[in-house]
Amino acid sequence: MFADRLKKSLLQAAIQGKLTDRLPTDGDARDLLKKIRAEKAKLIAAKKIKPEKPLPPVTEDEIPFDLPANWCWCRLGDIALKIHYGFTASANSTGNVKLLRITDIQDDKVNWRKVPRCEVTESQKKEYLLRDGNIVIARTGGTVGKTFVVENLSEDAVFASYLIRLVFDENISSLYVKLFSGSPLYWKQIVDKSQGTGQPNVNGKSLSNLIIPLPPLAEQLRIVERLDELLSEVDELAKDERELNLHVKNFPRRMKNSLLQAAIQGQLTEQLPSDGDARDLLKKIRDEKAKLIAAKKIKPEKPLPPVTDDEIPFDLPANWCWCRLGDIGTWGAGATPLKGNPAFYENATIPWLVTGDLNDGLITNVPGKISALALEKTSVKLNPVNSVLVAMYGATIGKIGLLTFPATTNQACCACQTFTGIKPWYLMYFLKFQRREFIKQGVGGAQPNISKEKIVNTLFPLPPLAEQLRIVERLDELLPLCEIEKSSEIFPT
Repeated sequence: MFADRLKKSLLQAAIQGKLTDRLPTDGDARDLLKKIRAEKAKLIAAKKIKPEKPLPPVTEDEIPFDLPANWCWCRLGDIALKIHYGFTASANSTGNVKLLRITDIQDDKVNWRKVPRCEVTESQKKEYLLRDGNIVIARTGGTVGKTFVVENLSEDAVFASYLIRLVFDENISSLYVKLFSGSPLYWKQIVDKSQGTGQPNVNGKSLSNLIIPLPPLAEQLRIVERLDELLSEVDELAKDERELNLHVKNFPRRMKNSLLQAAIQGQLTEQLPSDGDARDLLKKIRDEKAKLIAAKKIKPEKPLPPVTDDEIPFDLPANWCWCRLGDIGTWGAGATPLKGNPAFYENATIPWLVTGDLNDGLITNVPGKISALALEKTSVKLNPVNSVLVAMYGATIGKIGLLTFPATTNQACCACQTFTGIKPWYLMYFLKFQRREFIKQGVGGAQPNISKEKIVNTLFPLPPLAEQLRIVERLDELLPLCEIEKSSEIFPT
């Protein structure tokens, strides 16, 4: 995201001395290094820290950029009094100290109330007790290199073995080192020095050898103060861009739903007197249905209840009318021929569709096939071209498709053959809009589903045929305009 890139740029500018002024009173960072070395020598003499092998000087080949005249390059081990691993212990709820682990550090924060406890001796406490200003660094796994500054401790705490602690004296601002640990320079070195491919890690030696640009202490403090101001604004920007990108991401779905809703309410198209009245169309459909029943081409079904005023969700144009999905076509579920009968699947040539084949558009290919014997001997039915399909079970509830060739389906799919005067694509678009409601109506825990009965009883806003055609044409034109490429975020990553 843009805010992430801006944050990295600011951190990089800060450690190059480009965000703050140089003041004559600041002194020189080389003198600061001398003070730290003298302090370490005293602590070694007092046996408070162990002597370590001297670190190599920073070479010209290592230096990635120039620094202000009163800054200097050094290594992290040059400015830390101590760099060491944490305490190996089992977490419990009764110990005498808190045990800070990698997993307790989330989003650069620690909820100390949830940090477990462990038992330590007085000598162990002396060695591992955390102090304000300490920095701990994750040394292994997916969080390798992540840092945390210990502040405002209210009770004794030690740190676990997968963390490395850095201890500084008064000449170094831990918060400056923390800001450095967010810079591209720090992360490049961490990646370069991480060991292992399966479980990358850094150790105390590799951390000691990291190069760091060192300003005088007064400028360290000014850098921290300046970045606190700037990064708080960057955080606000990051929040805003996340919200904006979420709106952009959701725009296609929301806009499509709005267009579909407007379409089925008659708000996308003009009503023309020449269209006629949908009530006349519905009467013709009922007459056609009666003739098909009389000719025994379709089976008679239980009459659907009339649409009541209490059910109507919105007003329709004057020449539209409400009916039910069962009024505008014949609906039927498919079946699955017995898998244990090989004859139903040998020499299979008849397309057999499962709900996973539905694509919310034209069905042009079905991998599943059954035999002619299965069609003859089982309850599976062959649905003609232009049959509208809708899924009834599980995660695919409400998925739809329009057949471009005759095909059978399994029992999780309901097929509709529309009567004359019903445009299949208008029905498709209505079902797309209806999908959220079908999902709400799904019942059952492991396998939520809707039934054929629920589908045929669903209210359907019926326009005259001419307007159905205009609605389909308008939606065909508008819906593709809602698509936004994934790469077109307002603030791309």
